[in-house]
Amino acid sequence: MISENPEAAGFGVYVHWPFCASKCPYCDFNSHVRHGGVDQAEFSEGFVREIRHVGGLTGPRTVDSIFFGGGTPSLMEPRIIELIMNAIGRVWTVSDDTEITLEANPSSVEASRFSAYRGVGINRVSLGVQALNDADLRKLGRLHTAREAFDALAIAQRTFERSSFDLIYARPGQTVDSWRAELSEALALAAGHLSVYQLTIEDGTPFAALHQAGRLLVPENALADDLYQLTQEMTAAAGLPGYEISNHARPGEESRHNLLYWRYGEFAGIGPGAHGRLIFDDTRFGTSTERIPERWLARTKAQGHGLDEMEKLERREQADELLLMGLRIGDGVDLKRLARIGGVRPSQAKITELVELGVLQQNPKTQRLSATAQGRFTLNEIVLQLSSEFEPV
Repeated sequence: MISENPEAAGFGVYVHWPFCASKCPYCDFNSHVRHGGVDQAEFSEGFVREIRHVGGLTGPRTVDSIFFGGGTPSLMEPRIIELIMNAIGRVWTVSDDTEITLEANPSSVEASRFSAYRGVGINRVSLGVQALNDADLRKLGRLHTAREAFDALAIAQRTFERSSFDLIYARPGQTVDSWRAELSEALALAAGHLSVYQLTIEDGTPFAALHQAGRLLVPENALADDLYQLTQEMTAAAGLPGYEISNHARPGEESRHNLLYWRYGEFAGIGPGAHGRLIFDDTRFGTSTERIPERWLARTKAQGHGLDEMEKLERREQADELLLMGLRIGDGVDLKRLARIGGVRPSQAKITELVELGVLQQNPKTQRLSATAQGRFTLNEIVLQLSSEFEPV
């Protein structure tokens, strides 16, 4: 049972546009290339149908954030985004203060297009830059050049009050010195928010096949750790401290949508391959939709939605999720909320052990647990140890 206000940790809407101009070799997201083009109007009708269906499940909600992710949502026509926004506004309450983010690739950025996005309600943009030199952009399979990335950033910062961009580190051949120089350049360009992700080799991707064949070498763990540590030091010194493992922001510029995930809020996942966490009938459900865009669209026509899974989450599952998500951020996990939702708490003996190891810290007054800078290197192991010694409350 969920014994808290469903909106206590916020309510968000994630809209997944699954199409890209090309597939990056490191990417395992649900993204698809359609060289023959996409009927955007037809897909928008599918989004509207699914929003209406999910709204019927949740009932009234006040939307804290909307996030258009993908795929490449900046390939969407502004009028299509407007149709989707209007549908969201018809089933839930969207205020002037709602954060509305659009992911964009620099190769699909035009000043007029960004102005049109702002005109239909987008108030924050996140650019997938990934690297600041042409050689590494080519290795990553990106379609844009460094010059296009710089131009796109300038357009975004002129058009929107809030913006962010992504970089990938621990790339093949990267050194501490080369990353220091690149990150210095990035911090000089950044406005209020910067996301910095370590390159990971995901199963089923072209990079995974190259890595297995010995044709793609990435930095060893020790070097990757050094690059991560350097990132934390440099972003903090520049006034954009890490509020989450991979995300850095000036105070007040944190992504509200991502914080909603990490604070274990409620969100509707709309579109092909989208996941959600919904609370109704005093129960939390995990949802997912059909991944193949054309199949998803057919389902929305046949049954009004593309949902293929709605799983009731047991209290222990919720406790594991809350712990895993909450320890990613500096605020950490509220043990009282963990007990209320999951009916458990980690044993004090295990907490004390991890505190003494220097990977966890506990605030006895606020009853919050958070990972230390050292602990973020081994977060999955920390969560496993804590959850293995849950005690009922």
